[in-house]
Amino acid sequence: MVDVPAAGEALTKLANELHISALQLDVTDPKAGEKILNLASERFGKLDLLVHNAGITRDKMLANMDQAKWDSVIAVNIESQLRITEAVLASDKLGEHPRIVCLASTSGVAGNRGQTNYAASKAGVTGAVAATASLIAEKGGTINAVAPGFIESEMTAKIPAARRQISRRLNSLQQGGLPEDVAQTITFLLSDAAGGINGQTLRVCGQNLVGA
Repeated sequence: MVDVPAAGEALTKLANELHISALQLDVTDPKAGEKILNLASERFGKLDLLVHNAGITRDKMLANMDQAKWDSVIAVNIESQLRITEAVLASDKLGEHPRIVCLASTSGVAGNRGQTNYAASKAGVTGAVAATASLIAEKGGTINAVAPGFIESEMTAKIPAARRQISRRLNSLQQGGLPEDVAQTITFLLSDAAGGINGQTLRVCGQNLVGA
């Protein structure tokens, strides 16, 4: 489990509760892939499964968006995934049937007002997954993406209340999605049961393209 050093205390607490290894690391570090691989090989001998879950938002209408807001979102949401995936695929520390799951978003499918940077980064994730599928297939593995819609989370709690309620009502289930919905989808794509799925993006959105 990986998170930025600023979240180290919370990361360590959760890792201890789950009895798993934790690594304090900024995924934008040019050597992030190497550091993740080294920890996995030291503790477990190899890396079998990888979930690209890091993501940030820096919302602003495009006309008012400064370069820093654009660059930071692109750096975390897509450039870090590309760099880490490249390191992983070039490594001799992969398991026999490696699985990679990347977090995209329905914002990358339909766009979202005030989220041009975020939508562009998440569309990039979907494209990168499709482009990487043949490379990981050569190693007997798969790469897929999960595109959540409106999910009840710390991130969406910052959305204005009226918009949150509209997002819930637009869902075919008349409710916001839950983190568990996304986690179960990721777990499926990491499993042997999904061994025949590669290069795909699976939406978890209740037929609602309000992104998060």
